[in-house]
This record gives sequence, structure tokens and C-alpha cells, in this order.
Amino acid sequence: MQLAGKTILVTGGTDGIGLALARRLKAAGSTVIVVGRNAERIAAAQAEGFEALVADLSREAGCAELLAAVAGRPIDILVNNAGMGVPFDVAAPIDMGVVDQSIFLNLNAPIRLIAGMLDALRTRPEAMIVNVTSGLAIAPAATTPVYCATKAGLHSFTRALRAQLADSKIHVLEVLPPVVETRMTEDNHHSKMPAPECARQIVVAMEKSRDQANVGMTAVLNAVYNVSPAIARRIMLRY
Repeated sequence: MQLAGKTILVTGGTDGIGLALARRLKAAGSTVIVVGRNAERIAAAQAEGFEALVADLSREAGCAELLAAVAGRPIDILVNNAGMGVPFDVAAPIDMGVVDQSIFLNLNAPIRLIAGMLDALRTRPEAMIVNVTSGLAIAPAATTPVYCATKAGLHSFTRALRAQLADSKIHVLEVLPPVVETRMTEDNHHSKMPAPECARQIVVAMEKSRDQANVGMTAVLNAVYNVSPAIARRIMLRY
């Protein structure tokens, strides 16, 4: 897909992978609308020249507000990037309010935004839905069961959605990043991919209209899983 001249909506676009991706897409000639919920980061994105919309996508009302804000806009590409990790340790108190918020943001929100924007995307000469999942959608890590579950759910949803849209003008791309250096992974002490490099690989996958982008070390994990799912799961459960 030619990205120059496209209008692209990026959720979670004021920080981390989303901001790095927005910058890369803007450099490619796209008009990029970023979505976030932190006032300071919204202002910083606007200072860089991005149109920035405020929406809390961890709530049904926030999804409805965003859909209303972009109604009638000629959006060619929807990037569902917003997400959050959440502690879930059976040896410690579990905050189910935060757990439910994470499940909604990581899984419900992308589904709601896709459903709400499908008709508009169908009117474009060519369109794309990009769902950012995770290498953890392939095999879970014991330390983050809720995050893994939501990303695995979005992984399955994306595959089924692609099959439904196979004969349409809407291409569906799934991006599976490894651990990336972002605010969300500050407490993760494993090796991390720089967000700009992750964004570069995502843009290449978009330009080539790939179905799936196994970014960085996720490509290795996917190769191991294809040989032996049991080995891949054993490795990641220790991660």
C-alpha cells in the first residue's frame, strides 16, 4: 500500500510504539491523527504538528466519543495500538477494576472501533486495519496472564476478521512486537527493541500489505512455535 496521502488514525499514538509509528507515517507523507488520554502527551503531540484527539478507550463511552469525533472523516487506515499491562499475581491482592480496564482497552476497544468504522473504511479506494497484538499472543508468559489473554484474543479476532474481509478493499494486518522500550515496559529488565525500530518494521509491513508482521525476536518465537508449540510455550512461561 502507498502510504503517502493516506489519512491514518493511530490509537495510543502519543507515546511508545504509537508515537514512533505516527512519526514514521508522517515522514512517509501520511496525515496522522493520534489518540491518547494524557493531557501532557496530547499537548506534546500537537506541538509536533499532529492532530491529537482525547479519548479514554478503556471505557465504552470513550470509544463512542472517538467514533463520533472521526465520523465523516476520510480515514484510510485504522491502527489499533492502544494497550496496557496489568499486574495479576495470585500471591498478591488483585485489583479487578484495573484488570477489567485492561481487558476492555486491549480487546473490546479495537473490536468496537473496527465495527464502528467498517462502513467508512469500505468507502475508501483502499483501506487497512492494523491490529497491534504481541509475541505473547503466540505463547504466554506466566508473569502477565491478563495481558497475554487479551492479545491472544485479538490475535484470533484479527485472523477471523481477515478471512471475512478477504474479498473486500480492506486489508487486515496483525503486528506482533517483542518487548519494546516504552513507558509500559519500564519494569521489564529483558532486552528491549527501540520503539523507532519497531515502528520502522511496522511501516515496511504496511507498505508491503503483509498479513502478519513478526517484529524482531517475535520472528524467532514464531519459528520455534511452528516447529514445536510445546517448546515455545515452555520457554515463554519462564519469561
